[in-house]
Amino acid sequence: MHDLIILHGQVHDGFGSPPVIADVAVADGRIVAVGSDLGPGRRTIDATGLVVAPGFVDAHSHSDGVPFLPDAQPFKLFQGVTTEIIGNCGFSLGPSNPKDADESSEPDEQRFLSFGDYLNAAAAAGPTNHLAGLVGHNSVRETVVGVERELPESALDRMCELLEEAFEAGAVGFSSGLEYVPGAYSESAELIAMARVARRYGGTYATHSRSESEGLAEAMDEAIDVARSAGIRLQYSHCKASGRAMHGSSQLILDKLAAGRRSGVDVRGDQYPYRAFATGLVAMLPPEALEGGVEAMRARLADPAIRASLQAIAENPDNGTGVGLWREVHPEDVQILTHGNTEIAGRRLSEVLAGRKPWDALCDVLMEDPDAGTVCHSMNEDDVLAIMADPLVAIGSDNGSPIGPSHPRAFGTFPKFLGAYVRDRGVVTLAEAIRKVSSATAGQFGLTDRGWLGRGAAADVVVFDPERIGHEGTYEEPDVRPTGMVHVLLNGEPVIVDGEFTGARRGQILRSGRR
Repeated sequence: MHDLIILHGQVHDGFGSPPVIADVAVADGRIVAVGSDLGPGRRTIDATGLVVAPGFVDAHSHSDGVPFLPDAQPFKLFQGVTTEIIGNCGFSLGPSNPKDADESSEPDEQRFLSFGDYLNAAAAAGPTNHLAGLVGHNSVRETVVGVERELPESALDRMCELLEEAFEAGAVGFSSGLEYVPGAYSESAELIAMARVARRYGGTYATHSRSESEGLAEAMDEAIDVARSAGIRLQYSHCKASGRAMHGSSQLILDKLAAGRRSGVDVRGDQYPYRAFATGLVAMLPPEALEGGVEAMRARLADPAIRASLQAIAENPDNGTGVGLWREVHPEDVQILTHGNTEIAGRRLSEVLAGRKPWDALCDVLMEDPDAGTVCHSMNEDDVLAIMADPLVAIGSDNGSPIGPSHPRAFGTFPKFLGAYVRDRGVVTLAEAIRKVSSATAGQFGLTDRGWLGRGAAADVVVFDPERIGHEGTYEEPDVRPTGMVHVLLNGEPVIVDGEFTGARRGQILRSGRR
């Protein structure tokens, strides 16, 4: 007697094979058989006319703090995402300095002394879906030396020790965010030393590189060189050609990925199916503005001479990588998502100039609220399509918290991809699309029993209607419920039934070596 049988579905194995009409039997949290006449089950799901696939694996998420929210958060389950890779862009909620740990009054922003403390707390809180964690280079660096450029003697040794502790606790990889401080202050040798620690544990190096715009080629070369020098798998985060000067440059990205693989580096990328990115508005500034922390930044921006010198750095086309995002966007492309001043929040930078030049308006807005967030409409649709079609590129949402103003990618990345781009526009076949959202990512992060559907795999399973899957969220109203996701199982237990969340927090923290 099986625990559950999914009957008569269009079954995809997650590896890109053609689908078959079959039944799927589940027992003790595992897939035990795929075929016909599998015997009785205590429960059955009729999947006639529906797609049955492995649960989706989000290659790039910032849901680190979501388990600590007071209510269960099924926003990823409604998309079919059963596992998220968290700790991206160099930021994880541990390790941190004692003065920073548990400092935030917001439950999803608290910090932990060690990466292991974070994993234990997240497990105790009860994730709504599975989480596998990367330890962040920025977080490790800030723990050791703060927001400073130079590394004192022995600091790198201490950073490597913290990395070892994180992998011993169950990290699946190591991430960097080199457009953000303090990661922007690092040199390649520092990254190589830390990536070699990750290699010893079979981890993956995921990077938000130094530039996604005019310094893109050099930034990709550095990422691939770091991975080659450490002998480590590389996940190149949110592949995009950002900024009007880079429109039409998607082939550069794809050529770099392919060349990296031909040279022996196990490199893949990820992408979200949108033309706008979201980040902190402070990322517009060059790293020189941010050294020493927030108050030091405010003091620099308040000084007219220093403000002008920072503008010269930010606007110099010869500077290439590591100068902030200012050259990527025009003021009308910058939508201020969150700001303490309600008259500014929700408006474009071009709409709040009030007679000021754009650079001065940016500096004033950041002096008033250094934590302001932005959505920047910087990409070209033809580039998005070309990158999406490439077999080396998987799907990663880059989502943040589901609470408060957000980018629609938090609520609709996977249904939008499967609906608008796969079904409606035929960018790739459905079988290939399912590979992109499942095994392509799971294997890259060592999650060997996730992301595929067959005997012995973990029973993370989605059942969806291929004709209805989609998401109608917008930048003005992002948190719209996706359509078409009918059933979702976590370890064989239904958590979405007939399109509705059961309320159960059945997610796990997936630790390297202890899954």
